[in-house]
Amino acid sequence: MSEISSPLSLTSQARSALKGAAHSLRPVVLIGDQGLTPAVLKEIEIALSSHELIKIRAGTSERTERDQMLEQICAELGCATVHHLGKTLIVYRPGKKGLYAEASGIAPPIVPTPKRKANEPHTPKRQAALGKKVTKSRKKAESEGDGSTTKPARGSLKAFSAERTNTAKRPASAGKSRQGQRTPTKTAARSALSLRAGARRNAKGTSKK
Repeated sequence: MSEISSPLSLTSQARSALKGAAHSLRPVVLIGDQGLTPAVLKEIEIALSSHELIKIRAGTSERTERDQMLEQICAELGCATVHHLGKTLIVYRPGKKGLYAEASGIAPPIVPTPKRKANEPHTPKRQAALGKKVTKSRKKAESEGDGSTTKPARGSLKAFSAERTNTAKRPASAGKSRQGQRTPTKTAARSALSLRAGARRNAKGTSKK
């Protein structure tokens, strides 16, 4: 819980604009008969951080008590009084979202982003928007892993090469046709040519005689 000694001050134009913006809002915190307990102040703090402009419902019927509660809330939580109507208290505190920055004329607080050191890994914008941060670089994470490398083992290479050679071999039924007849292979074609060439040579030799 933030402790601010002086409450936030608003101009009359900003107060009227915030009053119109809070017209459709409903009370998010109820102050019971026990008054402003630490638990109630914590709930108001959470509501201000989330919505910036909120309505508070006070259970007491005494206006002086409600005025004291309103002053205590603004003093301890650093918010501004927008309106006090009956048992309804309207307070405003600007936040990081800047939901009512145009109506109040107060710009949202600028939160400086810490600079990245030279030895720190880069965090992408999408992860930074989600609140995530990269603690280790990719190379460092791989080096600190189980020590396994991406190169395949020699045994797997041998098995892969043996599998390729087995699939590259021609099956025994490759030389047969679909009708069950054996088709001539390259060796058979070569032997037939050699026989023909020998027959031609013999025929020439007999003719010369």
